[in-house]
Amino acid sequence: MSGLQGLAQENIWFDKSTYDEAERHFYEGTNGIPQTSQSQNASKSEDQSELVSRLKSLELDNKNLHKVVDDLRAVLSKLESRMAVLEKSQAPASKTVTVTKAAPVQKPKVEEHNGADDDDDDIDLFGSDEEDEEAERIKAERVKEYAQRKAKKPALIAKSSILLDVKPWDDETDMSKLEECVRSIQMDGLLWGASKLVPVGYGIEKLQISCVVEDDKVGTDILEEEITKFEDYVQSVDIAAFNKI
Repeated sequence: MSGLQGLAQENIWFDKSTYDEAERHFYEGTNGIPQTSQSQNASKSEDQSELVSRLKSLELDNKNLHKVVDDLRAVLSKLESRMAVLEKSQAPASKTVTVTKAAPVQKPKVEEHNGADDDDDDIDLFGSDEEDEEAERIKAERVKEYAQRKAKKPALIAKSSILLDVKPWDDETDMSKLEECVRSIQMDGLLWGASKLVPVGYGIEKLQISCVVEDDKVGTDILEEEITKFEDYVQSVDIAAFNKI
């Protein structure tokens, strides 16, 4: 128990960090203390140079910011001067506008003056009648000229293109004679066109012929009636195509 009490009274374990630091200094002294001090001085000088460079960069940024602020102030002052000039230039314009608006108030006075003079009213009414007559005369002349120009223009003639199928009785029918009979039909407003023979079957051919007609003068009923009169050659007539021109 006396040994444990002695250890408990020792303070070396509580001051362990102090002893460790002393041991570290001892070994550093044996290995060369001047080198460690030089390295510490070098690191301190590097830290100081870095701080100096940072301070210089901050000073440069500060100068640039001051320059930007000065430029903005100059631009703002220019804008304020321009606004002042514009306000001064707009002030006389508003005054002139108010004067022009006040001018129409004088119109009732002129009307009262005209109403007081009966002779002037008579002259104005007479003058308006003359103007109305002149306008009516000019209008009538223009209508007449328009009618004359319209009468000189040729009227639009409605025409149609018709394709007819003329069928014979049998294969012994003379198709050239049949075509000659069809083309012999002559009317005002009828113009025959191209033709050809189209096979139907069993050796029979039909005549397909085109023509152009004026709608007001020639109709399809009249054409069919005139063609079917050649009953020795024609069995029937059909309209294959009909187009307006």
